[in-house]
Amino acid sequence: MEYTLLIVGGGPIGLACALEAQKHGIDYLILEKGCLVNSLFHYPLGMTFFSTSERLEIGGIPFVSNNVKPTRPEALEYYRRVALSNHLNIHLYETVLGVEPGYIVTTTRGQYRARYIIIATGFYDIPNLLGIPGEELPKVMHYYREPHPYALQRVVVVGAANSAVDAALETYRKGAHVTLVTQGAAISERVKYWVKPDIDNRIKEGSVRAFFHSRLSAIDERSVTIHTPEGDVTIDNDYVLAMTGYQPNFAFLEGIGISLSAGALKIPTHDAETMETNMPGIYLAGVVCGGMNTHKWFIENSRVHAEMILQDILFKRSS
Repeated sequence: MEYTLLIVGGGPIGLACALEAQKHGIDYLILEKGCLVNSLFHYPLGMTFFSTSERLEIGGIPFVSNNVKPTRPEALEYYRRVALSNHLNIHLYETVLGVEPGYIVTTTRGQYRARYIIIATGFYDIPNLLGIPGEELPKVMHYYREPHPYALQRVVVVGAANSAVDAALETYRKGAHVTLVTQGAAISERVKYWVKPDIDNRIKEGSVRAFFHSRLSAIDERSVTIHTPEGDVTIDNDYVLAMTGYQPNFAFLEGIGISLSAGALKIPTHDAETMETNMPGIYLAGVVCGGMNTHKWFIENSRVHAEMILQDILFKRSS
């Protein structure tokens, strides 16, 4: 089957690109390997966004929230209604396996041909691993959903940003014995401003134990070893929540032919004005553009990518 535009990723920015294509009469198809807005679905159940609802809107469609900061269920409802009411052309649970010259896109269900491709795959699918013995144990979690399973358990949370702090506070309040381990000197300044005083106070009063300038060095069935400035400390443990962040699928990008910057950030090559990569006709949209710098792009500041890309496609088609 042939389309002018294929959009890889059915998250908010992929949907925004589809709305923009639809507005300009360009035939398109979204390919999403999971459910609609798959990454948002896998966020913690009780998550509250940092942004206000109007900053999460796409396609000029109002997002009405009951709260100043919308919740995960409200966001899922909003993006689902956007997709349904606009009859977006989307295939869910269809994984893109590769892109060949021409551009022939192979998926788990077949093949498509497209003149243009937008990659809006985010970065939430591949966790940053600790790289230590025992990380493969079932008790180690790189995704946190809800606090109830950790009630009355001895939980180590790794990290000091929003995900780690939310997990530490929520599990503590459900009766977990929580230890926080982070390489930094303090809780991250990026933590939501209404949450940071809470975790700082819990640490200060000793309700949540914290090891700063520290890292996990080993995990076994009933304990963990923490490397601290004062030496190694071994404590009893039932679960490890490794909130160490995530990364884009670099192998997929490089397999397509998109080059990455040298060094640790691995920023995919793209034109900041058009979002086109070094592969003509293939564009990036959303957080995937930042490589390992996953704090640069969010829904609110990457919504504009849809307009930028479609304007370039329209210009190319008219030339």
